[in-house]
Amino acid sequence: MAFRAKARGWLAGRWLSLSWARALGTRAAPAAKAVLPFEAIPQCPGNKWMRVLQIWKERGSENFHLEMHRTFQELGPIFRYDVGGTHMVYVMLPEDVERLQRVESPQPWRPPLDPWLAYRQHRGHRCGVFLLNGPEWRSNRLKLNPDVLSPQAMQKYIPMVDGVAREFSRALKSRVLQNARGSLTLDIQTSIFYYTIEASNLALFGERLGLLGHSPSPASLNFIRALEAMLKSTAQLMFMPRGLSRWTSTKVWKEHFESWDYIFQYANNAIQKIYQELALGRPQHYSGIVGELLMHADMTLESVRANSIDLTAGSVDTTAYPLLMTLFELARNPDVQQALRQESLVAEARIAENPQRATTELPLLQAALKETLRLYPVGISVDRQVGSDVVLQNYRIPAGTLVKVQLYSLGRNPCVFPRPERYHPQRWLDSRSSGTRSPNLAFGFGLRQCLGRRLAETEMLLLLHHVLNNFLVETLTHEDVKMIYQFILIPSTLPLLTFRAIS
Repeated sequence: MAFRAKARGWLAGRWLSLSWARALGTRAAPAAKAVLPFEAIPQCPGNKWMRVLQIWKERGSENFHLEMHRTFQELGPIFRYDVGGTHMVYVMLPEDVERLQRVESPQPWRPPLDPWLAYRQHRGHRCGVFLLNGPEWRSNRLKLNPDVLSPQAMQKYIPMVDGVAREFSRALKSRVLQNARGSLTLDIQTSIFYYTIEASNLALFGERLGLLGHSPSPASLNFIRALEAMLKSTAQLMFMPRGLSRWTSTKVWKEHFESWDYIFQYANNAIQKIYQELALGRPQHYSGIVGELLMHADMTLESVRANSIDLTAGSVDTTAYPLLMTLFELARNPDVQQALRQESLVAEARIAENPQRATTELPLLQAALKETLRLYPVGISVDRQVGSDVVLQNYRIPAGTLVKVQLYSLGRNPCVFPRPERYHPQRWLDSRSSGTRSPNLAFGFGLRQCLGRRLAETEMLLLLHHVLNNFLVETLTHEDVKMIYQFILIPSTLPLLTFRAIS
């Protein structure tokens, strides 16, 4: 039975690879013929206003990533897609990403997320770099990079994150050892969310919340609920024109605004405490990203607040879900898990002495995170409005066109990643040694790559390192997890995981 199941899986994967090769292989080859006009790009079938109606009726589009995936298989590696009054071009090949990067301006324009922008405009709040464009975006970004994204900044907050990751591992081990069977089976999702909030809050604001203890604070629990409600309502509102949705989705807008109100209040309270403490005396030690920004005084207090809220809002789900999916993949791929554990055990003494070494001592674990984000990208696309004409797949794309690189389809394209259904972290190390470049776009590309990328990578790397050192992770579920799109890509349900302490 097991052999027949594996054979069926291999044949299905082989058939999918061949169908993709037929759909994309010839289309992706360089063309010697004349460049074709924009109007010649294959167009996604269907009425653009019916799509709006369908999204409104279904209160979102949970299978949007799968619909786009099927469209690539039917139309090839580039197509036009219209929804309402928005016109877009979708691509999914590395060569098109490279061309987009080559024509990227010093101030790359990205369409602002309208529900988020609407809230800030209505409440009179400033925008952070996630929503800004033009000279104001560039000015903010250049001031933020040294304290958030730079390797020097990362070296400062790594010890903070490492302390939280070690505490998470100790707390989990205590629960496991209280069980007479020496193992613990649970839905780990809540614990992972608590970890990401605890680690992010410490790195950003220099404050522990006590989420890994027995009594999480009500404020932190409400913050998690507000984030979840904000993301869900964003998915329901983002495809609809604001003028239409304000009448058809009044309740959703109310939920969206109330969620943002709480998120702003949560972050504002933390910033006010830091500001007062700094005004009373300069700290002797590093006290977090926001403290550094306030001490440098390069930005106004309002700008620090706006950008801190962007980082706060993006620091939980975008880290928690890749962690959850990595643990699941390691549980159903024990050989991969054992190889990663061996690497972590060998490196533990050096990392314990100096946590900053985790970024250089764990190459296979870093590759595993890339592999998870290849299969389960949190954001399913990277968006750019091209500033000048560019040729993609032999079609001329005029300046001002919104181009979306679909990460879900890129990561599952067998022409780019052989046997894409296989969880194989080694592929990232193999491509590095062979000189070929595998596209790692989970955090975007170019000047507008995710500002919180280094913090997210640090949180994921250190937690997995300590979990692998202390536990075997197992599951009875080996089927793929269904992913749904709710502004970000999340698992619809997560299987139970069993953690068995390593003596």
